[in-house]
Amino acid sequence: MNQNRTVYGIAVWLLLGLIGSCRPDSKVEEDAVYQDAPFWQEYHEAHPISSDPDENQVRSVAIDPQGTVWAATASGVFRKKTGQRKWESIMAEADKGPAFAVEVDQDSAVWLGTWNDVYRVKKDKLERMTGPVAPISALCATQEGVYALGPNGSWLHTASGWQAKNYPIARSIRDVVSDQKGGIWVATDVGLYHSQPDSTEHFYKTDHLVSAYVKGIALDAEQKLWVGGLGGVTVLHQRKKEKTFRPENGIPSNFVTCVKQSPDSSMWIGSEVGLVRYRPDGSHSLRFSRRWLLDDHVNDIAFDAGGNAWIATPRGVSAIKKRKMTLAQKHDYFYDVLMKRHIRAPWIAGQCKLTTPGDTATFQPEDDDNDGEYTGNYLAMECFRYAATKNPDAKEKAAKAFRFLKLLQEVTDTDGFFARTIVPANWTTVHDGNRTFSEREKADELVKEPRFKPVEVRWRKSKDGQWLWKGDTSSDELCGHMIGYYLYYELVADAAEKIVVRQHIARIVDYLMKHNYNLVDVDGKPTRWAVWSPEQLNHDPEWMPDRSQNSMEMLAFLKLAYHVTGAGKYEKEYRRLIDREHYLDNMTQIARQNPAWFIYFDVMLQAYVYPILIRCEKDPKLVAFYEKHMDGWMERRRNDQNPLVNFFYCYARNRKTDLAASVDFLVDTPLDLVNWTVDHTKREDVRISRDPVLDELQVNELPPASIRTVVRWDKNPWAAINGDPGIEREPVFWLLPYWMGRYLKMIE
Repeated sequence: MNQNRTVYGIAVWLLLGLIGSCRPDSKVEEDAVYQDAPFWQEYHEAHPISSDPDENQVRSVAIDPQGTVWAATASGVFRKKTGQRKWESIMAEADKGPAFAVEVDQDSAVWLGTWNDVYRVKKDKLERMTGPVAPISALCATQEGVYALGPNGSWLHTASGWQAKNYPIARSIRDVVSDQKGGIWVATDVGLYHSQPDSTEHFYKTDHLVSAYVKGIALDAEQKLWVGGLGGVTVLHQRKKEKTFRPENGIPSNFVTCVKQSPDSSMWIGSEVGLVRYRPDGSHSLRFSRRWLLDDHVNDIAFDAGGNAWIATPRGVSAIKKRKMTLAQKHDYFYDVLMKRHIRAPWIAGQCKLTTPGDTATFQPEDDDNDGEYTGNYLAMECFRYAATKNPDAKEKAAKAFRFLKLLQEVTDTDGFFARTIVPANWTTVHDGNRTFSEREKADELVKEPRFKPVEVRWRKSKDGQWLWKGDTSSDELCGHMIGYYLYYELVADAAEKIVVRQHIARIVDYLMKHNYNLVDVDGKPTRWAVWSPEQLNHDPEWMPDRSQNSMEMLAFLKLAYHVTGAGKYEKEYRRLIDREHYLDNMTQIARQNPAWFIYFDVMLQAYVYPILIRCEKDPKLVAFYEKHMDGWMERRRNDQNPLVNFFYCYARNRKTDLAASVDFLVDTPLDLVNWTVDHTKREDVRISRDPVLDELQVNELPPASIRTVVRWDKNPWAAINGDPGIEREPVFWLLPYWMGRYLKMIE
């Protein structure tokens, strides 16, 4: 994306059998080493029942001892046997219709509450249980038998048959659970009832409940009753309100729809905006968006013998499963996906498009404005992998990535300009295709942004006819290239390869010097964003927002050229920009940048160039300046809990810090790389904010990796809305910090 770019964007600790949010006392001590150990990795499986909206509208779900999943839907009851993907209807055609409840009794029989009766499936035989008056909206299996309740009454089935229960309760029955003492708790639209053989007690006042509109109830491990409905959850202990859970306590919506206890004694709260889990230790975690649920409206939750959750939604059944993994195993999974779907010729690491949104089987390669930068990230990852392991595969792939970045310059047939990306010449679809601008359009754009450059020929064919290359290259591209070149030179390249790297770096920097520190395109004009000249940064008011950032970048480019070549002309120009053009003074203003000019994208560009400035500089005073500058930067960025920022800081400063936050991210990142849309504005447990990026909606609490869109580090991690399920992101965002942690010996 272009550098004017509208940027996008609790860490969850899954270690040692815990799933979900970071426990308050979960820490990796400062300066410690994280010893890789198995943790529970959660992942989502989508199980839509069919393409029929009514069949997908699941109201209740249950799991029998054989692992068969049962679903009551708006058009009948369906089941899915273990290991199968296909659902089967179990109702006769004449009996199909609205179903409301499924329940498994103590003898493993499955009970069905429907529009026209109660049914029982026992030993795979469907039996109609005459007695109760339909419809039956709730079922409850207890030690004394199976309760069936609905608008027309309440019944209990025992060995001797059906018994009518004349409980004086409301007919709007939403849920029922056993009190495990011969009675039942009943949730209704007019409050909570506790019915026993000889009495019924009604709870509806606000000194007992958050509200009387009750949708779901469940007992916890201490036999306290959790009562969920409009407004949140009330916890009753010995019939008295003990505490409440509302949005300020982590519930994402005031509309609670169901409550269930999981096998590990966590309490799962379903709502109209996903589900939240509360653990006995007081921690909680949220699961919402299409990454985790077919629909955020949760109707019911059930658990199988392995502790996996099956969630009823209006669009089918979602399974939130878990499996033990180590970071090393997670690396292997991501690396495999990277090689299968995210490397395209000649060796470009990038996202892929999904012709069917969300379906990775339909992936196709896709060009991106920042293919150069992100392949620079990939190159950096392979460099750290090689440095940590000496694996020749990493060396070979790093060389391929470097050669692609070098080809981006060669393909332009210039003496130093380089392209954003390339695609095979026979591609018929690319982003930002060539176009013309009318004079009206130019005027309109120029008023909106005086720096606007109308680039009509953005794609050109290479001299050999093999490639189409994209011009108007931005400053962020060069930052991504340079950190890749530096790491390749320092960690991977042999003597012969170092010659090639230094010649390539010198060629680009010479080109910038020739054109007064601007990246001049083949049209003879600077590209829209790659401007570093003193005349524009220091004297053109429109470039004032970029003055500090771009000054810092150019100092790093010159310093790297001097570091690899030893040619005095680069050091001379570096000193001139410091002494006469005040680039160092400009750089000092980053910490005092006007908030209107802050974009999160620049955070990563700074992360790329700090290691070059600190590690290549030999002047003790300048080293001290850069180190202090980066220390202040790190302090401002600490709350982002960004492992790439953290590890770049550790690499540049030769320190070990913020390891817990980095490991939290690596552990909590989902395996699903589809860029599902995540909309935090639906949530009531966070506030919408304009800080720190004033022109973007953000949330006031950093979302953990598990409930963000798939990360690209140039995106704002605090963003309120982001995502596009038509693409799958490359997993380099995870692999690069993982291998940095390994190289730094912070992850063993």
